[in-house]
Amino acid sequence: MAASADGDHWFLFNASPDLRQQIEAAPCLHPRQALRSSPIAGVVLTGGDVDAIAGLLTLRERHAFAIYATARIHQVLDANPIFEVLARDVVVRQRIAVGTSIPLALPDGSPSGLAVELFPVPGKIPLYLEETAVAPRIVEGEETVGAAVSDGDRRLFFIPGCAGMTDALAQRLQGADVVLFDGTLWTDDEMLRAGLGAKTGLRMGHMSVSGPNGTIAAFEAIDVRRRILMHINNSNPILLDDSPERAAVEAAGWEVAYDGMEIEL
Repeated sequence: MAASADGDHWFLFNASPDLRQQIEAAPCLHPRQALRSSPIAGVVLTGGDVDAIAGLLTLRERHAFAIYATARIHQVLDANPIFEVLARDVVVRQRIAVGTSIPLALPDGSPSGLAVELFPVPGKIPLYLEETAVAPRIVEGEETVGAAVSDGDRRLFFIPGCAGMTDALAQRLQGADVVLFDGTLWTDDEMLRAGLGAKTGLRMGHMSVSGPNGTIAAFEAIDVRRRILMHINNSNPILLDDSPERAAVEAAGWEVAYDGMEIEL
């Protein structure tokens, strides 16, 4: 996701491995002033999974921007020397304490008009950091977080990974203008049944869209003006316009995100 208050300066929320293609497909993210310039003013990370951080390497062109993340995710970046291609004299690494709202600044230090708060959601450590065959516990801490983005009047929530709904999270989302939420799998055993993997959705840190403990059910009592499913695995039938699963999510008041989707608040 990319967010902007003025349409000129943009903040990315996570940086997936295909970031270069995403930038090429989005004219608003193209250089405007010089070959090594970019309207990307910062990147906010909500986790340390490969699909959240690998795209940072695409931004190694010595243009100034900031990386915003929890202390734990900065530790993950610091531990891997490949991320030193993001020269520290150019790219600021800013730690955000969970539960604290901070303004997102432009590279020259001026305000962007946006603020972000990172907050813990149920999740797990990235797969590549698992050290044993024993499944890691689902916890709430600094490794999996959601992001609340605000311009002072409107609130958008970005939660690409979430292993379950809690009372605290439901209360936080109450009254939001937009919630972009984890839509990875339709059912917990979806990838097993399709022969695509050996792990359930919960084992990977994702709650299912369907079922009594799924996303649709969890949001029935949460008042959100616009709710959108994203981070959708290619096994999930809600990606098919004519599927009964797609009809079910739309009947429940959900939208399904697509490449190039634009949201204006």
